[in-house]
Amino acid sequence: MSRPVSRGLLRGYWPMLVIALLVVLRLVYQAQQPSPAEVLGEGEYTVERVVDGDTLLLANGTRVRLQGIDTPETVKPNTPVERWGPEASEFTKQFVREADQRVQLTFGNERLDRYGRQLAFVWNGDRLLNEELVRAGLARARLGYRYSGTMKRRLSDAEQAARSQQVGLWSSEIPAGQFAE
Repeated sequence: MSRPVSRGLLRGYWPMLVIALLVVLRLVYQAQQPSPAEVLGEGEYTVERVVDGDTLLLANGTRVRLQGIDTPETVKPNTPVERWGPEASEFTKQFVREADQRVQLTFGNERLDRYGRQLAFVWNGDRLLNEELVRAGLARARLGYRYSGTMKRRLSDAEQAARSQQVGLWSSEIPAGQFAE
């Protein structure tokens, strides 16, 4: 026959149980976070492939997310391909081809996104991919992040130009092979 456990005995274990629970919760939280990526220095890098309109995979295995912009989705899991997404991806592929797969990366204040990707401005000479995508109407400027005011003005001006010219995302045109939403 088992004896009932006294309340005094349980009271003594509560602090240890709470600490153990907190340790387990912290370990679970850390396991869900992206592993810290090696922060790249500014310079020239070889692009292995274009993942989508605003993400590159470098030859060294690093994923780079274009800073300050957002292109329509084409490869996000459980998300349908969005209007103008394939065109944004093709635009980025063409930019990289014209650079012979070698691009210059510069950075803002935020270096990594929540997925562990490097946040960068991507250049081919004096051409800025981030800005060109926005100007072509294939990306929206995202000005709420930490990067220079100069870059924010460039992206904002590019978006204003795309809106006023009604190109890409700002047009009523439906890309070839896509249907109206």
